[in-house]
Amino acid sequence: MFARVHKNDLEARPRIAAVIPAFRETQQILSVLERFGAEVTQIYVVDDACPDATGTLVEQRCHDPRVRVLFHAENRGVGAATVTGYVQALADGADVIVKVDGDGQMDPVLIPRLVAPILRGEADYVKGNRFHNLDGLRSMPAARLVGNAILSFVTKISTGYWNVFDPTNGFTAIHAAVARELPLDRLSQRFFFESDVLFRLNTLQAVVLDVPMSAVYREEESSLSIARAVIEFSIEHVRNALRRIFYNYYLRNFNVASLQVVLGTLLVLSGGLFGAVHWWRSIATNESATTGTVMLAALPILVGVQLLLAFVSYDMSNIPTRPIHLRL
Repeated sequence: MFARVHKNDLEARPRIAAVIPAFRETQQILSVLERFGAEVTQIYVVDDACPDATGTLVEQRCHDPRVRVLFHAENRGVGAATVTGYVQALADGADVIVKVDGDGQMDPVLIPRLVAPILRGEADYVKGNRFHNLDGLRSMPAARLVGNAILSFVTKISTGYWNVFDPTNGFTAIHAAVARELPLDRLSQRFFFESDVLFRLNTLQAVVLDVPMSAVYREEESSLSIARAVIEFSIEHVRNALRRIFYNYYLRNFNVASLQVVLGTLLVLSGGLFGAVHWWRSIATNESATTGTVMLAALPILVGVQLLLAFVSYDMSNIPTRPIHLRL
């Protein structure tokens, strides 16, 4: 797809821009920049008020004319840095925007594979998936392996993209027309950025695909606090899940799944509350609940769970399949 471009077909060449949010990346950033191929036309390094002056290092040591350094006056987070790169890339006329982390875990050589589904008109947004190759998982730290697996399932629920995995993977590509439709100023500014983008893409009914990749893990200490991330990510995922269900099943449409999720939730809650009250009463009075009381608690819960599973099944079959950038 990325054959050598001659002067007479330069205008037909897709303009692929790369955004690299940088914070304390002086050890790896130069080697990362050296690995970008000719298919990338512009590279934006966004220095997010980096204490070790990553952006200054790039300006002094990197002589690639495609590289441009953008500076934040204060630290705003990886999401905000990525948005800064997106905005500049869109202003400069990019067709596809790729995000690459500056820590060396993602190989820019894989960019042609990443953007290929977008250039073929098969997807609006493509992301890396480190879980596709089982052999490659041996290099992933055990804590990350378990955490990503759990987070992937939760993200499926909140975003509606049941077909993708590894949601925190920062190796992504998006069509410029779709990026323009995103509320860039309202996206999460920190580590929840990738998951929040997936939620926003679902509200646009954009097509998202995974591309297998491997990652390199070194001994650098992450600036992400696990305890803080669990709390923040849980709150954000619950909020996005509720918003997505409201947008897709009540505001934009109303169908059998709209009834299933409401009735299922009400039945599970009412059955659980009824059972809890009578369980507590039986403990207080030291009298066993009757068979009828047990059934009145269990039956709504069983029916409610079945309705919720039916909703999930419908939701899984409702994944967007027609790229929206073709008609934007």
